[in-house]
Amino acid sequence: MAQETIFSKIIRREIPADVLYQDELVTAFRDIHPRAPTHILIVPNVLIPTANDVAAEHEAALGRLFTVARKLAAEAGIAENGYRLIVNCNQHGGQEVFHIHMHLVGGKALGPMLAR
Repeated sequence: MAQETIFSKIIRREIPADVLYQDELVTAFRDIHPRAPTHILIVPNVLIPTANDVAAEHEAALGRLFTVARKLAAEAGIAENGYRLIVNCNQHGGQEVFHIHMHLVGGKALGPMLAR
């Protein structure tokens, strides 16, 4: 079984966070170390450690990450100008918390993700 994470505690409201959205599948909250004016984390309520651990039964929750991202981007006023959705996987991919999550980042021009 996967180890519990800080995100699990936020989902259960055991530790404080600026929760912007929560339903039976996902929870969204502001990143405590934002990299842009808008930086929101969207996590499935079930613990999936990495993208390598995704299975067919996770499709509904992972699809919800995108629909919630669209909703939150619109509410934040960044949908029209654009935003970035990021999912990191494992150490080389930059993953720090091993509970799969999507970063919704925007509110300024972000530029190209990777150099060509």
